[in-house]
Amino acid sequence: MKKNSRIKKENAFLKKFKKPSAVQDFLDSIPFNFETHGETCMSPVRTFKEKKAHCLEGALFAAACFFLQGETPYIMNLKVRHGFGDDDHAVALYKRNGYWGAISKTNHAVLRFRDPVYKTPRELAMSYFHEYFLGKDGTKTMSGYSKPINMRRFGSDWIFADEDLWEIAEIIFNAKHFSTVPKKNVRYIRKATLFERKVTDTPEYKK
Repeated sequence: MKKNSRIKKENAFLKKFKKPSAVQDFLDSIPFNFETHGETCMSPVRTFKEKKAHCLEGALFAAACFFLQGETPYIMNLKVRHGFGDDDHAVALYKRNGYWGAISKTNHAVLRFRDPVYKTPRELAMSYFHEYFLGKDGTKTMSGYSKPINMRRFGSDWIFADEDLWEIAEIIFNAKHFSTVPKKNVRYIRKATLFERKVTDTPEYKK
């Protein structure tokens, strides 16, 4: 298949996802990408072809769907505290009637889809704060969030790329982040309880 014909077909497929809920349903239907053969940052079309995704790949896929629908494709990165062995989490943002929501790919019962009920990106980001904790001891690790990153700044080739999108991943990871916890209130942050850790520790897909 010629490249232009392939891109046209892939473009048509991604355009089918007209609602945020449809994008989320697709991401929920494919397994989590455990990167068993090495780290990846697949483009949206590669995610579709390989039928798996980790959080950033899921966010990129959702952003591409919004892009092709003519919406502004935003990604937000949630930053974690250093030294706790936790990972950042990326979500794709969308807006309906002035309110923000988010598409999220995760393998656990937390850090998931958000309905468009949040007035600001910060309000949406903070909805993840209490769920963002370590299973081993309940430490809450979310330390910051980025401003919405408009993916149009990267053009559109990234949507159909065969290679990993490491440069884009680095820009998202290193974007300016805003703190979630006032310094004077750090000592008041309570750990998640044993019960909370137990009920949220069930993975959706096994490695």
